[in-house]
Amino acid sequence: MRVMLRDGTRLHVRASGSGEPLLLLHGFTGSGESWGERVVAGLARSRRVLAVDLPGHGLSDAPREPGRYAMEAVVADLCDMLDGFGIGTVDWVGYSMGGRVALGAAVLAPRRVRRLVLEGASPGVSGERERSERRIADAVLARRTRAEGIEWFVTEWEKRPVFATQHGLPSDLRAAQRGRRLANDPEALAACLGGLGVGSQPSFWRDLDGVNGPVLVLVGEKDAKFREIGRAMVARLPEARMEIAPGAGHAVHLEAPDAWLERVGAFLGPGAEGVSVGERDGP
Repeated sequence: MRVMLRDGTRLHVRASGSGEPLLLLHGFTGSGESWGERVVAGLARSRRVLAVDLPGHGLSDAPREPGRYAMEAVVADLCDMLDGFGIGTVDWVGYSMGGRVALGAAVLAPRRVRRLVLEGASPGVSGERERSERRIADAVLARRTRAEGIEWFVTEWEKRPVFATQHGLPSDLRAAQRGRRLANDPEALAACLGGLGVGSQPSFWRDLDGVNGPVLVLVGEKDAKFREIGRAMVARLPEARMEIAPGAGHAVHLEAPDAWLERVGAFLGPGAEGVSVGERDGP
């Protein structure tokens, strides 16, 4: 279904199951379908699962202005969407870019977040030099994407070392993932790089010690970069634990769905308190 937001933007949401709501946020170039049928069906046995196509992805609207992809704007859109479902507080589960958005919600709109699952995610980039270098790299990639088109972009994107472990996945799974990436609007992806890229989004490293609530940091055994980031996050988060999925790389939900379900399912048990950051109010 498509949910109309207050400003007229439409977000596509795949809803399944019943029970306590659970929000799934995919990574860059993905969609709600990227979580895979096994993961969604497993969660939907006991939860009302809302798998969102983030702005500029899947079947959601694809604005071409980077400002529409600023972290604050995307978090506000998701809170607006939850209002449309009559949901106040929800568990947020995010992968990669979606994990950064979920963490952003815990900082910017803490009263809307119950628990967090952050898979292969980071709080952004803290050093100004590194932020500047990443913004420049993302700007170059955005220009090339606009000039060369979506097939060039997807081919280049899939060469990144973080996705190397996915080359061993079954061919039909790889083809389905590539097909979802190719279905995106290159102009929208370029704008998203300018708004939600790790060099453009706010750095939340300094906010981690104020996130009060249960957080699961989930990483793959073969994802060395994000294992290091995950350990640094857990050291600063007041109530967090880290789980490592054996044999998996960056996308645990794709590469090891059973391990993903086991760990996330155990974490999302009853009785957790809400997440908050200081006394700051959110949307």
